[in-house]
Parts: sequence; C-alpha cells; structure tokens
Amino acid sequence: MFDFFITNWWIWILLILFFSSLYSVNQGYIAVVVMFGKYQRIARPGLNMKIPILETVFRRVSIQNRSVELEFQAVTSDQANVYFKSMLLYSVQNSDEETVKKVAFKFITDKDLMQALIRTIEGNIRSFVATKKQAEVLGLRREIVQYVKVEVDHSLEEWGYHLQDLQINDITFDKVILDSMSKVVASNNLKAAAENEGQALLITKTKSAEAEGNAIKIAAEAEREAARLRGQGVALFRMEVAAGMTEAAEQMKQANLDTNVILFSMWTEAIKNFAEYGKGNVIFLDGSPDGMENTMRQIMGLTIKQAGDAASKS
Repeated sequence: MFDFFITNWWIWILLILFFSSLYSVNQGYIAVVVMFGKYQRIARPGLNMKIPILETVFRRVSIQNRSVELEFQAVTSDQANVYFKSMLLYSVQNSDEETVKKVAFKFITDKDLMQALIRTIEGNIRSFVATKKQAEVLGLRREIVQYVKVEVDHSLEEWGYHLQDLQINDITFDKVILDSMSKVVASNNLKAAAENEGQALLITKTKSAEAEGNAIKIAAEAEREAARLRGQGVALFRMEVAAGMTEAAEQMKQANLDTNVILFSMWTEAIKNFAEYGKGNVIFLDGSPDGMENTMRQIMGLTIKQAGDAASKS
C-alpha cells in the first residue's frame, strides 16, 4: 500500500490542490477574490471554489450593521466647551459587486476606516456647534443629527458605506457653566412663581372686592325696599287711622257725644302699646288727670293749628 502511494504521488498533489481550492464564506460576509493582487470576483456566503495557488481570498467584507461610541469636545461661538457622547450606527450600502469593491479597497484596514469616519463626524459637529451659542446647543440635538447626516452621507457613499443612525446621548458643559445655567433656571422659576402668586392675589382681591361691593349693593337695595315698604305701611296706617277717627267722630256727633272720648281712647291705647311692646326703654308720662288734660289740650291745639294752616292754603 505504501509503495502504491509512493508510485502515485501525483494523486496526493491532486487531492491537495482540490481541497485547497475549496473555501467557505460565513453568513453576513462577502469574500473578495484576487489573483496576483488583482481583483477577480466576489464570493457569496457558502462553499466556494478558487484556482489553487493562483487565486486568494483578499478580504471578507461584513455587510452587517456596525456601531461605535464617540466622545469628543466642541466649542460654541461664545467660547463654551461642549462635551458630546454619541452612538454611530453604519453599514455597507448593499451587497452589489461595485459596492463591495469600494469597501474592500478604499482603506487598508478597518481601523483606518473607523478613524476617518470618526474624525469626519466630529469635524462636522464641531463646525455646526461653532456657529451656535451655548444656550442654543441643548435645544438643537435633532438639528445637529440632521446636519451631520447630510454632510457625512456623501463621503460614506464614496467609501461604500451608509450612515443609518446617529444618536447624541449626552450633551454637557463645564461645571461652572452648568452651575450658572442652574442658577438662571432657578431664578426664572422664582420669578414665574412670584408673578403667578401676584396674579392669584390680585384675582383674589378683585373677586373679594366685587363680592363685597355686590353685597353692599344688595343690602342697600334691600334697605331701600324695606324703607319704601315701611313708608307705605306708615302712610296706609295714617290713612286708616284718619278714616277711622273721622267715621267715629261723625257717629259721636250724630249721637250728641263728646269727641274728646276719641282722644282719651288714643291716649290709653298709646300707654297700652308702650307697656306691651317696650323692650327695656323707659318713657316718662304724666298719668294724672291734670297731665292727661294737658296732653289733650296740646293734641287739640295741634289739630286746630293744622286745620287752620290747611284753610289758609286753600
């Protein structure tokens, strides 16, 4: 058997050449085959063959998504240092042959690609931030991402790559600037709180004054109405008293009785009302016959005077 393999050595050579011509490409990669250093073709995932010794696999290009974290510093137009932390997501544009050739031959290694990509993105962000003030940067996160995508996509296309996403995770300033910004925010909050409190106090005072004014107005209206009703009641009472006294006087004249009895009755009714409805007030009256006679004369004199005044006016 040993002599057979020695005499048929060429079989060994054929087997070696056959197995050396076979190679595999993993899923997510595309192999670039060259011959004597010159590009020949690309090989898709799976088992592939090449010309032994003459052809070699120059590079396996990954078409999967790649990510990298960036940390760098920029300076605003008002000379404030801004520190960025971002995440970059990129990939090969497609699996076309021309695209794979660009990716395989543009850079010597992936390290060179990463360095160029990172410096390009940092440079674009720095140039954008340099036109803005520190107070504007925090609110321009989305604008920064859009600006970088527009500027970087053109360069990446020439390299065979595509920028899928750029996320700015953190934007910070120097501690002195952060402290000053916190003080500004705190003072603005205190100012807004004071203004709100003043507005609330003004509204409360205004509503209270309006309510008090309305209450006074309602009370005055009620008092006026009550006074009007009291006046009407007194007038009606006087009319009824006058009508009753007139009728009583006429009847007493017809009966040939002294009309002074009416005055005596009014006198006694007045004393009765004083005693019945008085609430602690003291009224001094002369209840003697002479006192009553004196009071009667005064009432009669007042009545005669009023009748004389009415006659003189007519």
